[in-house]
Amino acid sequence: MPALEIEVLSTETIKPSSPTPPNLRRHNLSFIDQLNPPVFMPMVLFFPQDPDATDSTYIQQRCTRIKLALSETLTKFYPLAGRVRENQYIDCNDEGALYAEAKANVTIADVISNPIPNDFNKFLPCELDSAHELGVCLQVTSFMCGGMSIAMGMSHKAGDALAYFSFLNSLAAATRGEVDAVPAPDFVSDKYFPQMDLSGFYHPTNGMVKDNISTKRFVFEAPEISTLREKCTGAQNEHARRPTRVEALSAFILSRYAASCNNPKQIDSSDDVPKTYMVSHAVNLRTRMDPPLPEYTFGNLSRMSQAIPPVPVGPKDRSVSDSTLQAIVSHVREGLKQVNTEYVKKLKDGHQHLSLLKERTSQVKRGELVPFSFTSLCRFPMYDADFGWGKAVYMGSASLTFRNLVSFFDTPSGDGVEAWVNLREEDMEIFEADEEFLKYVSPNHSWKKSGVKTLIY
Repeated sequence: MPALEIEVLSTETIKPSSPTPPNLRRHNLSFIDQLNPPVFMPMVLFFPQDPDATDSTYIQQRCTRIKLALSETLTKFYPLAGRVRENQYIDCNDEGALYAEAKANVTIADVISNPIPNDFNKFLPCELDSAHELGVCLQVTSFMCGGMSIAMGMSHKAGDALAYFSFLNSLAAATRGEVDAVPAPDFVSDKYFPQMDLSGFYHPTNGMVKDNISTKRFVFEAPEISTLREKCTGAQNEHARRPTRVEALSAFILSRYAASCNNPKQIDSSDDVPKTYMVSHAVNLRTRMDPPLPEYTFGNLSRMSQAIPPVPVGPKDRSVSDSTLQAIVSHVREGLKQVNTEYVKKLKDGHQHLSLLKERTSQVKRGELVPFSFTSLCRFPMYDADFGWGKAVYMGSASLTFRNLVSFFDTPSGDGVEAWVNLREEDMEIFEADEEFLKYVSPNHSWKKSGVKTLIY
């Protein structure tokens, strides 16, 4: 495969089809919106060539439909057509979304037969860390095989992953001519989590790392996941609830990272002192509200659970026992359990949560804690976006601007899980060579097993 090159053919701004009413021109950011970094959340969808097409003009026809649909969808999701101001509010001024069209020098098969996360960034019209004011950006790229990709970035200031897919699926529905197929969004997050004065604490790039980050994709097939779930359950604990796929994979990845990367070259203190790990999982708050909020409630309505599990792995111990995996799962579950209705009630006040964040941030800066975060999009409606020419044959993310972050996605077949792992380059070099880790990683690619191959060749 030749090195992937993307040539941008055109860029324009797509404005809403109808003006935003004066009474909706200011959308206040919630406390949680304010805390999120100004980055684009990225996804790239790949669609094969239309088997009934007689020439390449169908791609341009699709682009025309997408632009019209984007204009209509921005009317419903009017804050995304505005601009973020001073981390306080979105000026819903209808300036519009950035839209680009491009072409690639390869086929879709070249890209998704061995997805390289860094390459996926090339399909987006903006750098991920450039979402200072813009709400959403979109790029359509055509391939030499006649297929196309649709890449979308949405500002994390505007919403979370569920909000992202709400917009994406609304855009897809509008493109296929079903404007009202997806419920209209409800912009009320600031009502539940009123904004706060974050001066002295908040910095727009908190946690973001521009350089020295390596992102790799690892596929876990169903049999290996089942084995890990059994190891995390334990034969002596037959009445214990079996860990979920995400719980088992999180425990396994963390344990292997600690075992492989916690070596004398990676720590500053005595070789006999292991690191203390703070494990975070993204949690949807909508279902934990009282009463619960609908899925189409738009905004950032998610927070990170936190746990400090025992990971007794020092530089002289490369093995990880099943009991260690079970202990990690137990602590992670306890952290998740604490994100309940009482947690949400306290979060609405914000001050206690902000104090905890300050303390955790200080501990990380002092080297007392090693943060490791997981976010799962498994069971999300990733492959539901039908623009009128069938669903995507593959959907991927990109290389993100954070270290020690793992994102989980369903494989196209639905029975496996992809882990997109972001580590420091020197850590990734060690981690991806860990023999125990590689025992459970599929050397093949799940998309080949899901019927995709016949569609893209």
